[in-house]
Amino acid sequence: MIDQRSDAELVHDFKQGDKSGFVTLLTRYSEKVHNLSMRISRNPEDAEEILQDVFLTVYNKISYFEGRSAFSSWLYRITVNTSFMKLRKRKQQAAMPLEEATNSGSEENLSMHRSDSSDIGYLSSRHELREKLEGAISKLPEEYKVIFILRDVDGLSNQEVGEILKISVPAVKSRLHRSRLMLRRKLQRFYDDYTNSEQISYGKNAPCEEFKQAA
Repeated sequence: MIDQRSDAELVHDFKQGDKSGFVTLLTRYSEKVHNLSMRISRNPEDAEEILQDVFLTVYNKISYFEGRSAFSSWLYRITVNTSFMKLRKRKQQAAMPLEEATNSGSEENLSMHRSDSSDIGYLSSRHELREKLEGAISKLPEEYKVIFILRDVDGLSNQEVGEILKISVPAVKSRLHRSRLMLRRKLQRFYDDYTNSEQISYGKNAPCEEFKQAA
C-alpha cells in the first residue's frame, strides 16, 4: 500500500521516532537521487555510494532540517554536494600512467579522434550525439554543470534550483544561460546544426530528453 503522507508529515513522524517515515522517504526519492548522482558523477559505482551516503546523511541530520524549504530541495542539495565531493576525491587520486592513458582506447578518445577525421554524417545518429552531449556536460565547471543538470535535464523550475543551491532566481537564469552557451560552443565543431537540431531541445521548462535517456 502506497504511503499517502506528505514529505512534511514523513519528516515530522521520522523526527518523532517513526522509522517508517524514513523508509518511505527513501523509497520515494532513491531513484531520483541515484539518477542525479549518476548524471553528475557518470560512474555507476560512485552513484551507488553517493546514494548510500546521501540517505545516511538524511538519517543522521534530519533533526537539522527545519522545513524552511521543501524536503526535496534539502535532499537534492545534499545529493549535489555529496556528488561533487566524490568527483573531487576521484580527481585527487593518483593519475593514470601516461602509457596506460595513451593505450586505454577509451570510447571518448576514440570518438574524438574519429570526429576529427570524419564528416558530419558520422555524428548524425542520436546515440553518438548523446555521447558528445554527455562529454560536454561533464567538462562544464561545477557551478554550471549542476545548473544545467537540475534545470534542463531534471526539469526543475528556476525557483526550485535556486532553493537547492541557495542562490537567487536571476543567478539561476544567468548561470543556465552561460552553461547553454558553453555547451553550444563545445558542440558546434562536432555538429553545426546543434542549436536547431530536433534531437536536442531546451524547452522553457522541459528536461533534455536525449541526455536523460542516456543517463
